[in-house]
Amino acid sequence: MSKAIPKRSQDYSLWYNELVKRADLAENSAVRGCMVIKPYGFAIWEKMQAVLDGMFKETGHSNAYFPLFIPKSYLSKEADHVEGFAKECAVVTHYRLKNSEDNKGVVVDPEAKLEEELIVRPTSETVIWSTYKNWIQSYRDLPLLVNQWANVVRWEMRTRVFLRTAEFLWQEGHTAHTTQGEAIAETKQMLEVYANFAENYMAMPVVKGVKTESERFAGAVDTYCIEALMQDGKALQAGTSHFLGQNFAKAFDVKFAAQNGELEYVWGTSWGVSTRLMGALIMAHSDDQGLVLPPMLAPIQVVIVPIFKGEEQLKEIVDHVQPYIDELKKAGISVKLDDRDTLRPGFKFAEWELKGVPVRLAFGPRDLQNKTVEVARRDTSEKQVVDVDKVVEHIKALLEDIQQSIYKKALQFREENTRKAESYEEFKKLIEEGGFVLAHWDGTSETEDKIKNETKATIRCIPLNAEKEEGKCIYTGNPSSCRVLFAKAY
Repeated sequence: MSKAIPKRSQDYSLWYNELVKRADLAENSAVRGCMVIKPYGFAIWEKMQAVLDGMFKETGHSNAYFPLFIPKSYLSKEADHVEGFAKECAVVTHYRLKNSEDNKGVVVDPEAKLEEELIVRPTSETVIWSTYKNWIQSYRDLPLLVNQWANVVRWEMRTRVFLRTAEFLWQEGHTAHTTQGEAIAETKQMLEVYANFAENYMAMPVVKGVKTESERFAGAVDTYCIEALMQDGKALQAGTSHFLGQNFAKAFDVKFAAQNGELEYVWGTSWGVSTRLMGALIMAHSDDQGLVLPPMLAPIQVVIVPIFKGEEQLKEIVDHVQPYIDELKKAGISVKLDDRDTLRPGFKFAEWELKGVPVRLAFGPRDLQNKTVEVARRDTSEKQVVDVDKVVEHIKALLEDIQQSIYKKALQFREENTRKAESYEEFKKLIEEGGFVLAHWDGTSETEDKIKNETKATIRCIPLNAEKEEGKCIYTGNPSSCRVLFAKAY
């Protein structure tokens, strides 16, 4: 193996970037701010995608696909929406290239200018709501529950692989309803779906909350979110669900005939998570040796490393372990037999440790004689010698334990790094130390902006489980009825 990855404690950013590269997850592309997701990284995303897609379908949603290009006029129909995304938009102005007259290469053909410029989608509300106008006539057409898996482009100036890239993969749900109550219920339901996925599959505890006015999605009435705490003490927004009210329905004149015959505007929602979850998965659990993947999302849950000399010994070991491989696969557990004869066992151990495979089995000639196998778990590096006849059941139990243990460790870290601030001086000190800080705020955007400018901390959310607690804003001393969650964030 190449030299060890940098330690988290010395340079967290360098550790993250090197881990993404060395674990074969992704790399930067030739286009600034864009990434190439490599097969191993994409295998993790595929598992995430499959789980989420199943959850969406269980809640009644169907997949569709909408165009990558959006007419510029669509974006301007919803004033808050265009203001929120204008600085991030990539715009198509021409449709053809030609050779330059001075032989200086290929240039845009000035005669091939589009009649209307096209926006490369930063999000799809506008093009989808223009389509919904044709799909919705009556209350019988509602609710309309649609999701799309797609790529989007937001021209970010400061990028980092998975966390913030100019192009990324995501899903975006867009639903239409007859009543405000039904749309709000949908918004909250999808927040719960995201929280369930984050906690039970990613093993990542999250805080569910609602965004402040200045932090909500452009064009939304309310934005609900899940916020996670990374190991460097920074917050990461892991998913959002937006109650759109009737804003986009009015912008695109989407009405339905109610049961009483009256024409009414529909009520809308949108919600999404992206490949940012890959960054969250890396930063929430991994260590100085490499990735630590929760078994529920690991592309390879068990790797078997035979220890052998020569082809004959390898064949004997493989023949012996094959029935156990078959049994594990029947149980729905993904297994890889690493029978490469060009690498030493120690190299293989380090490679699979780097890639975060939850369980590793080492099997050699002595294990054949003793009818045992060495079992190592990635999260704690503990090793056990287990009877081969019991190894399948042992692995099943071990994978469940690893999943739970990773979650408990992350939860304990969050609890130890969530503190309350009673004054602005204490708040500034805690924010510099990192972690979540619960503090009173007077509810004004002016105060929120001042705190952000002075400390670089933002209000991540107003927690949904926040208890009523009369207090005074840490900045102005004005009355406050509950604490909100502050942190520095990605």
